[in-house]
Amino acid sequence: MLAAMVALAGLFVALYLTLFKLGYIGTLVCAVGSCEVVQTSKWATLLGFPVAAWGVAYYVAVLAISLAGLSPSLIDSRRLSQLLVLMTATGVLFSLWLTYPELFVIDAICMWCVVSAVLATVLFVIAVLDLREVSALLDERLAEAMAQLRVTGYGRSLRNTSEVSMRAIQDPKK
Repeated sequence: MLAAMVALAGLFVALYLTLFKLGYIGTLVCAVGSCEVVQTSKWATLLGFPVAAWGVAYYVAVLAISLAGLSPSLIDSRRLSQLLVLMTATGVLFSLWLTYPELFVIDAICMWCVVSAVLATVLFVIAVLDLREVSALLDERLAEAMAQLRVTGYGRSLRNTSEVSMRAIQDPKK
């Protein structure tokens, strides 16, 4: 749930910057830095789209994956957690890549870009912690299941996989 809330905050920041870049907002409210200098530079566009619009797409995707992970069937999904780590790592790397021109080419810092970079980093940390928790939980469940099978002796009398299959489909009442 925390990842979804952070992604929602990032979505609002990216949407605000996108609306400015597309001309729907006159001036940016920027208490610190030179947001308009950064947002009107050539670095604020990537592949014909505003960089902030790429941020909107990123935060929407992270929000969707985070919310999907809250469903009972996916709450302990290692693959979903791995996907979230991969996505958020990409977000952090993209933020770092964009910070370089701010610092060394444009010589201006956008407060909203810094906020977005911090949110992307927070999302990455949350995703890594979630993956560690899910992996530990699944490893614990696997160890418990293996221990239970050892105690019950299940499978000792089975000779091959076809016998396991046949026993699985047999009517238990016989």
